Amino acid sequence: MVALNPPVCDFDRQAPHFTLPGTDGRHYSLSDVAGDNSTLVMFICNHCPFVLAVMDKIVRDSHDMKALGIGVVAICSNDHVAYPQDSFENMQLMAEKHDFPFPYLHDAEQEVARSYDAVCTPDFFGFNKDLGLQYRGRLDATRMNESPADLRRDLFEAMKLIAETGRGPQEQVPSIGCSIKWKA
Repeated sequence: MVALNPPVCDFDRQAPHFTLPGTDGRHYSLSDVAGDNSTLVMFICNHCPFVLAVMDKIVRDSHDMKALGIGVVAICSNDHVAYPQDSFENMQLMAEKHDFPFPYLHDAEQEVARSYDAVCTPDFFGFNKDLGLQYRGRLDATRMNESPADLRRDLFEAMKLIAETGRGPQEQVPSIGCSIKWKA
């Protein structure tokens, strides 16, 4: 396993549109998940130890963000043939197990991950209400191992700032995670 860091935030880059199937049986577009004040698009998967280490925090922060008018969506783009843990059926089980408060979408053709230039799981994209990119950083200082719950909530604080001002923090620490598992 190789840990990758995504590039720094490309401020104001427009969010690419998408329509993908969700684990709840519905299809969602970007406009369906966009919040009144800002929108978080995150690329996660079912098996990455970096994602699993912060899953409870992702769920906690998503609840808190929704209360601030921030739309939240998660997308799994991994090659589910080579990595069956990331199959749509296993995505459904993951969403149910963790009671996701956001749609969990399947990017089977990997076109959405490519359009966002997603690199790893987790990879977080925070957009303002005009869908201009304002945050491309980490959730917090957690890596693969569990960490204290009292770490600074980098992602939540950035999304709160974006919801309030339309601008993200100038200083951002990149996320770290496993590479997206691209099809051959």
